[in-house]
Amino acid sequence: MENTIHSKENTKFAPQSWVAYRLVQIGKKITIVGYLAFVVKSLLFFFAVLLSSYSYGQVKSPVDYVNPYMGNISHLLVPTYPTVHLPNSMLRVYPERNDFTSDLLRGLPVVVTSHRGSSAFNISPVSQGNAKLLPVINYSYDNEKIKPYRYSVYLDEAKIAVDYALSYQSGIYGFSFENGNNRLIINSRDGKLEVNNGSISGYQIIDRGRVKVYLYLETEQKATRIGRLDQTVDYTQTTAEGRNSSLVMDFKEKQVNLRYGISFISSEQARKNLQREIKTYNIDEVAKAGRDKWNEALNKILVKNGDENDKAIFYTSLYRIYERMICISEDGRYYSATDNQVHNDEGRPFYTDDWIWDTYRAAHPLRVLIEPEQETNMIRSYIRMAQQSKDGWMPTFPEITGDSHRMNGNHAVSVILGAYSKGLKDFDLEAAYKACKAALTEKSLLPWRKVPNTEIDIFYREKGFYPALKEGEKEYITEVNNFEKRQSVAVTLGTCYDDWCLAQIARQLGKEDDYRYFLKQSYNYRNLFNSQTAFFHPKDKEGKSIMPFDYKFSGGVGARDYYDENNAWVYRWDVPHNPQDLINLMGSSENFVKNLDQTFREPLGRGKSAFYAQLPDHTGNVGQFSMANEPSLHIPYLYNYAGQPWKTQKRIRMLLKQWFRNDLMGVPGDEDGGGLSAFVVFSAMGFYPVTPGSPTYNIGSPLFGNIQIKLENGKVFEIEAKNCSDENKYIQSASLNGIAWNKSWFTHEDIANGGKLVLIMGDKANEKWGSSPENAPPSAEKIN
Repeated sequence: MENTIHSKENTKFAPQSWVAYRLVQIGKKITIVGYLAFVVKSLLFFFAVLLSSYSYGQVKSPVDYVNPYMGNISHLLVPTYPTVHLPNSMLRVYPERNDFTSDLLRGLPVVVTSHRGSSAFNISPVSQGNAKLLPVINYSYDNEKIKPYRYSVYLDEAKIAVDYALSYQSGIYGFSFENGNNRLIINSRDGKLEVNNGSISGYQIIDRGRVKVYLYLETEQKATRIGRLDQTVDYTQTTAEGRNSSLVMDFKEKQVNLRYGISFISSEQARKNLQREIKTYNIDEVAKAGRDKWNEALNKILVKNGDENDKAIFYTSLYRIYERMICISEDGRYYSATDNQVHNDEGRPFYTDDWIWDTYRAAHPLRVLIEPEQETNMIRSYIRMAQQSKDGWMPTFPEITGDSHRMNGNHAVSVILGAYSKGLKDFDLEAAYKACKAALTEKSLLPWRKVPNTEIDIFYREKGFYPALKEGEKEYITEVNNFEKRQSVAVTLGTCYDDWCLAQIARQLGKEDDYRYFLKQSYNYRNLFNSQTAFFHPKDKEGKSIMPFDYKFSGGVGARDYYDENNAWVYRWDVPHNPQDLINLMGSSENFVKNLDQTFREPLGRGKSAFYAQLPDHTGNVGQFSMANEPSLHIPYLYNYAGQPWKTQKRIRMLLKQWFRNDLMGVPGDEDGGGLSAFVVFSAMGFYPVTPGSPTYNIGSPLFGNIQIKLENGKVFEIEAKNCSDENKYIQSASLNGIAWNKSWFTHEDIANGGKLVLIMGDKANEKWGSSPENAPPSAEKIN
């Protein structure tokens, strides 16, 4: 039975109202005189009102709150996509169009091969004689409806109704034509298709020929003819190969149902995937199974006593986290693009498609809480990728096509430490350490490059900072990406955090020399701290600060000469493992808070068009703070470290209300497949992992009066926010597991076996709660 959430938006007369009405009528006929009659009538009326209040509500499950269209129109760069998929499924689709406002669909989707990536294969239905036959047909469309597990659309000019549902590695289409004699065009953009006993199988090449995605497709109605599409249909040819290779299937029926399987192993495996998952041509059955799977996943967090739009935002954000990583094990085997081989998964599902720069901060920590077994298998997949690679380096951006190594940093080490420190230990920590250490010490730290160390990488380990070019100096390191540049400050800060994580793993493994070395390296951010300005300031190889310097605009497009996508105002706070030392560097908690406040107040410095022309990723602005990009996510929680948690409570509520909405522009920037959404989920629940590798959480201000997180061990961690409302955002007092709680943080151990955090909320800040230095969240250990 589904857990349900009540909405009081539906005011239709329901059966419960009728029952309540009849109870009152019966009460009128009770013949007991005087006081007893009055009491009975009063009680009956009370229950009538109670039943009626519930009858006005429409019962909702968590998946009913999901709005795949949220954020489909971007503020500037890449929007969200209304992806149809099951939790972490290999098969994902979304409408084939340029963006939400596009007037035409480019055929119908079969499979998306990566988050925000291009799709493989295409299906175009057409009535005979009503359209020119092309490999992919453009359609005018209307009445599109998308749920996480189902897609329907009416191709209005073609007069074709389309319905679709899917499982993990297979999907099913239904096409309703107005008349008989119709066609389906099956297209492989670059590959091969062939006919075998009325079914179609084949492949499409992706990633410049290194990877193939395979298809097996069959129909309920038997095709009268199948032929190859050239300029016309050649029914003597049942094989199509090359660019835009296409086969045409002719049908006499008005209703045509099609089902298919996909695979990264073979067409035969695609057939097996279909036969294992979908044994019907009834789309409703497949959709119901998908709906049940979604509710099973989303029900792991139940939120109550909150605004209906907030629930929609919450469950939509949670849905987006389940888009990645995807499980690509197929009957115990998987194709790895790391070595282009098919491997046995040894009973452990294999996962890929992860942009770790985006997801290590919050998406992976959230999965530790609600999907620990899955998170463990993802880490095991990382380790397998490293072992399958020629260099043995831990991946950074593992995708279906291999490790694309985008952005900067080697943040898989944070994912591994975060899981291990929170009790997930069913993986080879020694092997993980070896691969992470190799990535951090043998591979260049250059952004968007996967090459051995260059001279500036050796310089970094010797001098303790990544050197920047002098003003006007020509780049002399040939491996530097011409667009992404050196990102010298961002690389230094990100590597400091990675080194801290590696040091903690070394300590767990008893590698004391490595522990001391990497812990010392984790303090390298000090080498770029400018004590006069309290910013992290780039230096050239001679150790001289780059001057003149503008902390808003120096560094070119995306500030990439020195930072990455965001400017110095955001990277000023990029020491997530050691906020206390950053407080010390700024001189005092008071200075730290003053600088934090100014981050949210500092003007753009230019008109919006000029600002965003240079810093297009730096959207969702509150002052210089950017709600739209991952390096900012922890910043509003830093007040907890400086004795002013009430400001964290204020900022979090403000940011959630300002920048996340249940509408087409409800996401402030690139959502990054769970990277940004995980911030919403955590913050709406009232806590957040500022240091993802640490088994600790900072307390914020929950959006809901009650949150229940179902842990894998069967226990529940509950947050009760009494008096919670839009106005009552401030914590007056708290208790954790029945004990008075004055800390602005708690540990994973505090909640791992279930527990309850009770927050008494009010409309005015209690500036004393959590303000004592001893109640501040922990930071990195000190060094001599």
